[in-house]
Order: sequence, then structure tokens, then C-alpha cells
Amino acid sequence: MTMITAKDGVKLHVEEAGEGTPILFIHEFGGNHDSWEPQLRYFSRRHRCITYAARGYPPSEVPDSVEAYSQAIAADDAVAVLDALEIDKAHIVGLSMGGFCTVHFGLRTPERALSLTVAGAGYGCEKEFEDYFRGVSLEVADNFEKQGAKEFSKIYALGASRVQFQNKDPRGWKEFADRLATHSDRGAANTMRGVQARRPSFYDLEDGLKNMMVPTLVVVGDEDDHCLQPGIFLKKTIPACGLSVFPKTGHTLNLEEPAAFNALLAEFIAQVEAGYWLPRDPRALPGQIMRTK
Repeated sequence: MTMITAKDGVKLHVEEAGEGTPILFIHEFGGNHDSWEPQLRYFSRRHRCITYAARGYPPSEVPDSVEAYSQAIAADDAVAVLDALEIDKAHIVGLSMGGFCTVHFGLRTPERALSLTVAGAGYGCEKEFEDYFRGVSLEVADNFEKQGAKEFSKIYALGASRVQFQNKDPRGWKEFADRLATHSDRGAANTMRGVQARRPSFYDLEDGLKNMMVPTLVVVGDEDDHCLQPGIFLKKTIPACGLSVFPKTGHTLNLEEPAAFNALLAEFIAQVEAGYWLPRDPRALPGQIMRTK
């Protein structure tokens, strides 16, 4: 465990385990650095695994001003972690809010990424729900501020894409809900207002995504409704992108289906490191159904 300093001076709590090619895990809004424990235990057998608490998530610092939180700042924080640990390149793995951070990491600093794994990311991207998402994000921020995480977590943890986890693994879901209850009230509110409510839709990043050549894996649950179409968009837009959909699965992919997630990620990383995860074959024309000539 160590504390590193982001470029604006904010202190971030970092943990690592294992040796080998580095993997940086970036957590979701509803989790924290401990959310990646099933992955650290598995991948640290042959990789140097790093995870950290985002700003606003104790034991990292919790800046008071919402202006200290943004999507760009979040991506810079991920780079700051690698810089502090003197890591030139790493496989970047993010869930939900961390998945958005992973996409922006690839857009802003592709030379630092060996690969990108974007899991459960897409909330707020669909144009028909964009205004609703921004509004409900501000409502969630208000609820964390007024009710406090201890109380509001009881509602948030039962979202439409969280109950799948509860049904499959009540003990695992309770650990998730208990972690959520320990969030900083101010940190959660500022993260919602500064990062979630203001981040751009993937659809607004199309030009950059088309030119992002980093090997990318997108993973979504088939009952995580507002990530499905954005996941397909990423698959169709990023040149070297693969898409995996987990059946009967919600938002908390890495905890809800840890064995499947670990196996998929391990295979993806192995293919990347062997040089076999390539851009789509130009002969695979999306408009073609059957070849006739």
C-alpha cells in the first residue's frame, strides 16, 4: 500500500500485488479499490496488479470542490498512478465509471496502454437518455449528500442492474452493498456531479475512437440494458475491438461472474501479448450477408 500524488496534488491510495506484466484496475462508482479483490488474487499469480481508490474515495483524499473532479482528471489520475510506480505501459481494466476512464486513457495516452478492457460502461451515452442520465446523476448526488451513503446505499445497491448480483450471490452482493455504505458522502456527491453528470457520450467521441488502435475488449451484461448499445457502438467503432456479452448478468460484472470475467480477461491479455489481437480483417464487410462474387 502506498499514497501517490496526482498532478494537482491530490493524494491517491494505491495497492499492488504480484510480479510480471502490469495490469491497472480502475473501479466503478459503486465500488472502490477493494472491488477488484477477485481479480488481484487471480492475476497476481503472473502479473503485477495495481488498483487504487479514485479521488473522493477514502483512503484517497476527498477534495471539497466539485471542480477537482472530471473525466479528464480521472484519466490523468490513472496515468499518475503508473508514473508514480515507474510503469511505462500496462493493461488497463475498468468497470463502469472505471470503464469510461479506460476509454479516455486510451484516447488521451494510448502509448501507455498495452490493452484496454472496458466493462459495464455506457450509462448516459444513449442520446435518447442523455438528459435523463444527467438529471438522475444530480439527484443521486443530492441523495448521497442529504441522506448519507450509509442510508442511500440501501436504495442504490438495489438498482435495476444490481439485483442480478443479489439473486445469484447474496453474500457477494452484501459485501458490495456494505462497501457502498462506507463511501464518503461528499466524495460520492462530487464524483456524480463532476465526473458522471458531465462526461461526454461515447457517440461524441467517434472520430477519436475510430483512430484508437489499442487492442480493446468490451464486456457487458445482457441485463445491463443501458450498456448494451454503447458496447456494440464501441465494437463497431474501435478498430481492434472485441465484444463479449455475459448472459443473465447485470452491471457488477467482475464480482457477479468472477470466474467468467477472469477467464475472459486472461485469454484477451494472452492474445494481446502474443500479437494476435488485431484490427478487424478488412474483408469482414459489415454490410455483407453472403458473398456472391
